[in-house]
Amino acid sequence: MKTVIEVRNLSKSYRNSVALDSVILSLEPDRIYGLLGRNGAGKTTLMSMLTAQGFPNSGEVKVFGEDPYENEQVLSRICFIRESQKYPDSFSAKHAFRSAALFFKNWDQELAGRLVEDFQLPVKRTIKKLSRGQLSAVGVIIGLASRAELTFFDEPYLGLDAVARQLFYDRLVEDYGRYPRTIVLSSHLIDEVANLLEHVIVIDKGRIIMDDDAESIRGSAFTVVGSADKVGTFLQGREIIHTDNFASLASVTAVGTLSRAEKTEAAELGLELAPVSLQQLVVRKTISAAGADLGASKTSSLEVTR
Repeated sequence: MKTVIEVRNLSKSYRNSVALDSVILSLEPDRIYGLLGRNGAGKTTLMSMLTAQGFPNSGEVKVFGEDPYENEQVLSRICFIRESQKYPDSFSAKHAFRSAALFFKNWDQELAGRLVEDFQLPVKRTIKKLSRGQLSAVGVIIGLASRAELTFFDEPYLGLDAVARQLFYDRLVEDYGRYPRTIVLSSHLIDEVANLLEHVIVIDKGRIIMDDDAESIRGSAFTVVGSADKVGTFLQGREIIHTDNFASLASVTAVGTLSRAEKTEAAELGLELAPVSLQQLVVRKTISAAGADLGASKTSSLEVTR
């Protein structure tokens, strides 16, 4: 399948800080991607490189098969909405939408109007007088109504309250179903966006530590709770990504799936099995990749006290 984005060995440093470290990445058309990771992981830097708003120290970026830098034919097909989106001081939301309509060839004014009503946005008020939530609404309306072939949302919806965020998710899915395009959502609210994502990319310390279809990731780990000795025996030989101990009990998260026979064995041993949410898995993988085995340190401290 032809790719929308190809990234090869992309690196970016700021003084003594490495923002991106030899990133290799491919994005396919007409999919919703989740770009996940903690603050400072490299998400915004990566999106800036992909939208030609930043320059890498080394590596290659191809968007729609071409170098995006100073390439109007490529950039006109991209919409990048940031949390800290800037507008001229004199602009109202209405001015912002008019400007967007001139830039994005697929702009849908009818959709923009419906979204203005949905978010109850005062379009004539100057943007500098809008609340944080209203400013976020301006960004997500532009991102959705642009219907750009490649759309990035760098957490602009964080300023919205829970009801407005759900409205954004609903409208995104609804419009994506009618007009498929490649959408990249950067978010800390992983559990909220989990059901929207078709592919998950997790970045930590500038490196990609997870890059897989959401369907493959779901169910790719499990948690076992019970007697520490029995849990240890049951999980022998498996990859462990997190451990919590309390007295003689343990809660351990492991990578992989369990067969029917293994589930039966766990029940016979009196062990409880629980699924791992996408957010839990991302957190555990990030901690594991950073070499911070919190569970092991807790176990050691408990053993010392005994």
